Amino acid sequence: MLFDFIDIGMVRGIGTALVLIAFTCVTLWAYSGKRAKAFDDAANLPFADEPKKQASRNETP
Repeated sequence: MLFDFIDIGMVRGIGTALVLIAFTCVTLWAYSGKRAKAFDDAANLPFADEPKKQASRNETP
């Protein structure tokens, strides 16, 4: 048969290697400097619908 050399250990090893590669790629993507602005904007989305605070006369700019 063509796949006689593949056993469950090899399948698990290949699966582990693929998950490790995917994890590394996602981690590098998330921490890349090019994504910082987009992540900062996304982090501030919960506050986007709040009205702007107007300075009162007692507060100095």
